[in-house]
Amino acid sequence: MKGTSKHPAAARRQSGFTLVEIAIVLVIIGLLLGGILKGQEMITQAKIKNAISDFTGISAAYYGYQDRYRALPGDDPGANARWTGAQQGNGNGIVSATYNASCSSPSTTVGSDESCYWWDHLRRAGFVSGAGTLQPFNAFTGLMGVQTGDGAATPAAAANGISNLMMCSANIPDKVAIAMDTQMDDGNPTTGTVRGQQQAAPNPAVATATAVSSYQETGTNNYLLCKSL
Repeated sequence: MKGTSKHPAAARRQSGFTLVEIAIVLVIIGLLLGGILKGQEMITQAKIKNAISDFTGISAAYYGYQDRYRALPGDDPGANARWTGAQQGNGNGIVSATYNASCSSPSTTVGSDESCYWWDHLRRAGFVSGAGTLQPFNAFTGLMGVQTGDGAATPAAAANGISNLMMCSANIPDKVAIAMDTQMDDGNPTTGTVRGQQQAAPNPAVATATAVSSYQETGTNNYLLCKSL
């Protein structure tokens, strides 16, 4: 009968994506991934700049304090006369104790735990924000602090080779540590004014950190960086 012929193959609609549609989807995915990766890199670069600014900012605060009071913060023998409730130092030109000392309740013995009172003096003078003796943290939740050499009363060269006053910043990821040393110094963890030591635990003492001949970017290594002031 007329009009009764059917063509099942022609009647069925084609299903699935065309090559053009697949190509468009792949391009969109590529753009999204590129944006994510670019965003992560921007965050990393921001953390690098932030960590470097920690060093430059504290260094500037130290020199500002020294220029104003002719003394080292923490070691300042006139701090208690200048500010009510401040702990004085012994004025021997050495910041005693270590960068990672327990500063929640530092010793009040003159000449002890000066690395804790370093922060109190800088804060009272208005060079660093906040109040009290506790060390600040960097962007990687690592302690930042200062010490002279190995932190002893009569310091010898520390394990990282710096015998004078230095600032240390802990828990720094390998990629960031490499960039920081390269931008601030020579990129070598064993030479120059910036020294790097691989961490086995968070916020390690300088003398117990692992000495390395070069930075290793594994994605899991963390470093303690110390810079001569």
